[in-house]
Amino acid sequence: MATGTRAQREPDTAPTAHHRAAPVHTDPADVPLETALLALADPVRRTLVRELAAAGDWERQCGSFDVPVTKATLSRHFAVLREAGLLEQRDAGPKRLNRLRRPEFDARFPGLLELVLREDGPAGDGRR
Repeated sequence: MATGTRAQREPDTAPTAHHRAAPVHTDPADVPLETALLALADPVRRTLVRELAAAGDWERQCGSFDVPVTKATLSRHFAVLREAGLLEQRDAGPKRLNRLRRPEFDARFPGLLELVLREDGPAGDGRR
């Protein structure tokens, strides 16, 4: 980007044949704590983050997550994670691939993802 802000980074991919807009990513360094906490407060988004943490970069496509929400709702969850600096996405043909931005997010909020990822109580409430 030519401007001095790091808030949003344009993806490095060209438009796809599907004519959908490429995702816009927020730099974790520019994310307020409240935004990060709100993104991680939702159990579906925490599930997405945990599954991405267990996978390699760019291994998981959007449709590969088994969560109890509609496709439109899942898209919104991905957008919230991008806006919080947690998720990077890129298009590969008809697929949208995902990467958890753990190193970048950990630099901004040390220990926060570690807490979320080790949360393993029966209702996702953090109890062991």
